Amino acid sequence: MRNLLITAGCLAWLLPFAAAANPTEFKLDNGMKLIVKEDHRAPVVVSQVWYKAGSMDEVSGTTGVAHLLEHMMFKGTKDVPTGQFSKIIAAAGGKENAFTSSDHTAYFQQLQASRLPVSFRLEADRMHNLVISDEEFSKEIKVVMEERRWRTDDKPQALVYEQLRGVAFQSHPYHHPVIGWMNDLENMTAADARNWYRSWYTPNNATLVVVGDVDPQAVLKLAQEYYGKIPAQPLPPRKVPVEAEQHGIKRLTVKAPAQFPYLLMGYHAPALKNPAQDWEPYALEVLAAILDGHASARLNKSLIQEQQVASAVGAGYDLIARGPSMFLLDGTPSEGKSVADLEAALRVEIDKIKNAGVTEEELQRVKAQTVANHVYQRDSMFYQAMLIGEVETAGMSYQSLDTMLDKLKAVTAEQVREVARKYLIDDHLTVAELDPQPLDNVKPAQAPKGLHHAN
Repeated sequence: MRNLLITAGCLAWLLPFAAAANPTEFKLDNGMKLIVKEDHRAPVVVSQVWYKAGSMDEVSGTTGVAHLLEHMMFKGTKDVPTGQFSKIIAAAGGKENAFTSSDHTAYFQQLQASRLPVSFRLEADRMHNLVISDEEFSKEIKVVMEERRWRTDDKPQALVYEQLRGVAFQSHPYHHPVIGWMNDLENMTAADARNWYRSWYTPNNATLVVVGDVDPQAVLKLAQEYYGKIPAQPLPPRKVPVEAEQHGIKRLTVKAPAQFPYLLMGYHAPALKNPAQDWEPYALEVLAAILDGHASARLNKSLIQEQQVASAVGAGYDLIARGPSMFLLDGTPSEGKSVADLEAALRVEIDKIKNAGVTEEELQRVKAQTVANHVYQRDSMFYQAMLIGEVETAGMSYQSLDTMLDKLKAVTAEQVREVARKYLIDDHLTVAELDPQPLDNVKPAQAPKGLHHAN
């Protein structure tokens, strides 16, 4: 993250899937999807289980339960006592972790290819046999509350981002933070976690992604042996409201102990839904890369190097999401400059694109960077699995990945200009400002004891 919140070089999400063996897709009798991608360059395998259940599926009063259950998944089953999951994976020479987002929750192991049965046995066991005791819950909820303080409450820029999303999204559940609101965490019970587990952790709501030195048919046989025995369960109805149309700019100020002021601007924008027919999300992705992502990008060159109005600045956009997306601009004003100065300078840069467009040279540079990123990212089995899981969980198919790359390469300068004019307008905009408060007697945030997971 260039400025903690905005990911630079946001075109690095694609991979040249045609350059290696194509993935093979299976579906078990219980509804679980299995996608296997062969990569025989090293005797290693990555196994990931993706559940289509994230914070957007929570209801008010139990926000944070998806992330809390991610923690509880390491607390033991009937056959694997508390704390043993990680030890068994480590003893097999592997590593493991998990992460929760607004859209999904995923669990992964990376280990020697011959030890894949160990991963399948443990992961299938906790999909079906997790024990959520009141005692372990009472311990872990305290860890999660400390994690919230460490990741959000004591991190002013993270707090600004949370508050901006809470204001920008009114009816859509993206309003809620993944970590959960503190009051909900304080009042959460083990029964809430058990109910979430029973509702969403079922094979017909999961995708198993395996990438590595494996044979697809052998992986299918293993999956049938370990996961195929788990019965499917009816899923709760998903009633996701459409975000209400915004009418006018929204502004908020967040007061928090901090050394510097900070600005975050978020514009409502669409995410990719139909990879073959959509074009606007690809143009938004290119726009973000033209503004940010390299030393000669517009924002860095103009606002930091030339005008010196910012000490840090960034742009970002999430192409893949189950719900709507946002186009973000953020920055820290230079000494002697204000948040208002920085906002005005950012608006000028956006207006330049709206009025004059982008150059063909900029467009070609971004596309060349994309190809270079693909070559680099192809070396990561873990990243290949991540991309498959993210696309599949968002409701699209891994088979569309090559189409997505082709569509991205086909973006024109006029399309970039058109999405800037359509979406980067005040009626779509929420602006959040950090008003730094004195740092007197504020202790540096420390990671909570017992924190193990990626999120």
